[in-house]
Amino acid sequence: MKANKEKTLDRLSRLEGQVRGVAKMVESDRYCMDILAQTAAIRSAVLGVEKLILENHADHCVETAIQSGDPEEQRAKFDELIGLLQKASR
Repeated sequence: MKANKEKTLDRLSRLEGQVRGVAKMVESDRYCMDILAQTAAIRSAVLGVEKLILENHADHCVETAIQSGDPEEQRAKFDELIGLLQKASR
């Protein structure tokens, strides 16, 4: 879990830098296509962060719920994942 946390924080730090870079590009009236290329890279990076967090959730939270044998806890974790997928498909 610790390695995954460090990897996530590292990616978030890089994302923060990318967003600041795009703001500077807008401030300096850079070519729109250059800015859009950077926003596409940011979108991709956010998806990478989401993937790491989701993997961590599955490896720890969901697995714990499954191992607990508690149907309510299992249903709650399942419903969380369904809710996330529904938001992502909008």
